[in-house]
Amino acid sequence: MPANKEVPVYLFLGFLEAGKTKFIQETLMDKRFNSGERTLVLVCEEGIEEYDPSGYPSKNVEFRTIEDMSDLNEANLQRLVDETRAERVVVEYNGMWLIKELFNAMPDGWAIYQVMFFADASTFLNYNANMRSLVVDKLNMCELVVFNRADRGMDAMEYHKIVRGVSRRAEIAYEYKDGGIAYDDIEDPLPFDIEKDEIVIEDRDFALFYRDIMEEPAKYDGKTVTFKGLAARNPKFPPEVFAMGRNVMTCCVEDIQFCWFVTESDDPSKRRERGWSIMKAKISVQKHKFYRGKGPVLHVIEITDSAPPEKEVATFY
Repeated sequence: MPANKEVPVYLFLGFLEAGKTKFIQETLMDKRFNSGERTLVLVCEEGIEEYDPSGYPSKNVEFRTIEDMSDLNEANLQRLVDETRAERVVVEYNGMWLIKELFNAMPDGWAIYQVMFFADASTFLNYNANMRSLVVDKLNMCELVVFNRADRGMDAMEYHKIVRGVSRRAEIAYEYKDGGIAYDDIEDPLPFDIEKDEIVIEDRDFALFYRDIMEEPAKYDGKTVTFKGLAARNPKFPPEVFAMGRNVMTCCVEDIQFCWFVTESDDPSKRRERGWSIMKAKISVQKHKFYRGKGPVLHVIEITDSAPPEKEVATFY
């Protein structure tokens, strides 16, 4: 296929025996999806379920197994696409591998089209308790979370909170043991009023605010926001630009990272090199080189030095 042609990638995440194979098998048997495009299925984790191509409406499906992470590299993935002449790729990913390993290995032209996460409702809470960083790694990326083998009487709120602690974007579905399916409809209001022209972010809510504005920046465009943050500066920044943000922990100490906004002011007295400040700023969603595309740029209205918050590391809980 032409080197510059985009290759759609459908990514299915989850731990062993989570139902990934069953769902992919059913998808490949659906003529609306499997209508003739040459499809490469990369199997990175083999469980009890097996693929059965005999019922596929199109036979243009090739399977390849990647058992070792060392084989997850750009040269090998490109070789498999060339060998099968695939027009798209379906990935059944290994739940014990970080997603960045796949992203780092993806050849030029591969584009993620859809990401789904599958979990066995009867074992998910144990995975979350013992392998939280791997759970967060998967939930961060997905558009749909499916809890299968669910009991109708189970407490959905516990599952809901775990997903929403990582992503407000992902849809949540429950597939019950009797075959029924229900979608999560638990309302999850933000702890601040997004309808106001001026939004005040409490210290405890910074992580939620940061995630929400980065996921849906358009709804904040033109708003004024006030929050306490940590200023920082990089020698690569132009004079009018500094970073304003907080250290955020998603699940554990190892994943703490500085989550910041591009912040600008033409007035030197309203810039900060380092340290804690309370800032009031106008949000403009625009292209900026530090975002490598569009993102929220904060234009300082007022800024004053401040003591650190009670908890310097922001969390989602």
